[in-house]
Amino acid sequence: MSTAHDSRGRAQTRLRLSVLGSAAGGGYPQWNCLCDVCRLYWTGDTRVSARSQSSIAATADGENWLLLNASPDLREQIMRSPPISPMAGAADTARRASPIGAVLVTNGDVDHVAGLLTLREKQNFPLYGTAGVLDVIQQNPIFSVLDPACVERRPVAVGQAFEPVPGLEVEIFSVPGKVPLYLEKGEVDVGEEGEMTVGVRLTAHGQTAYYIPGCAAVTEPLRERVRGADALLFDGTVFEDDEMAQAGVGPKTGRRMGHIPISGEGGSLNAFDDLGIGHRTYIHINNTNPILIEGSDQRQAVEAAGWQVAKDGMEIAP
Repeated sequence: MSTAHDSRGRAQTRLRLSVLGSAAGGGYPQWNCLCDVCRLYWTGDTRVSARSQSSIAATADGENWLLLNASPDLREQIMRSPPISPMAGAADTARRASPIGAVLVTNGDVDHVAGLLTLREKQNFPLYGTAGVLDVIQQNPIFSVLDPACVERRPVAVGQAFEPVPGLEVEIFSVPGKVPLYLEKGEVDVGEEGEMTVGVRLTAHGQTAYYIPGCAAVTEPLRERVRGADALLFDGTVFEDDEMAQAGVGPKTGRRMGHIPISGEGGSLNAFDDLGIGHRTYIHINNTNPILIEGSDQRQAVEAAGWQVAKDGMEIAP
């Protein structure tokens, strides 16, 4: 393959991130939801647009891509994203090819692992994750459709730097979270830091970005970790902690689900102020969250605070 170039023919020398999906589990609109925010979509309101479930791709050279989280919407996301389609750089004689050189999952949530089933067609790639998350996948026999002769599962330790695709250095680190919903039993430890919920540091060409789609709290060590980053893609699941109850769709708070709210005491809106972060973007946005509405008070509030709201197809080049 030849070296990737920009629009002026220069070799690519920047870290590049592509937002494949920007919504939380269920996507936007959720298929069975008539909350106030989803109803806007169903009635054709132009202030909102559809979003698929959270996933991004990253590259250091424009040719070899790391997929971060495998959304249930992955097939559609690939079809909408020419840089990761099988035609991108494939030889004329190729019958099966993909620029997706590796996959990393940040937790075992359905909206982050179900898309692995889309990747079962004898494509070679390593699957990275913590030992705990890969063990969850191992224990579910449906994932045996990923032929081990093609898909090598590679556990990585928290704090261990590795290079899943050429030129892209990656490190995972623990963030406050919880086990996936389908593994909850009895009293749930929300906010624990371990192997089940991680953030990701992505570094190439002197640029660093952080991808943290699930996080129950912003701790001081987390603030210091992301200080000076060129880009931060952070958990924007709910605007208010009791948003789902207000919307009439469920009793759980954002924090109970393992997601810090944007607003309110201890929220994320101003938690990263004065850290010198270049681009701050909310991702993994729940269907009830009014920041999905262009021009809403909540959307204006996050934009005034220096955040942008992720949308499918957005590209970030720090």
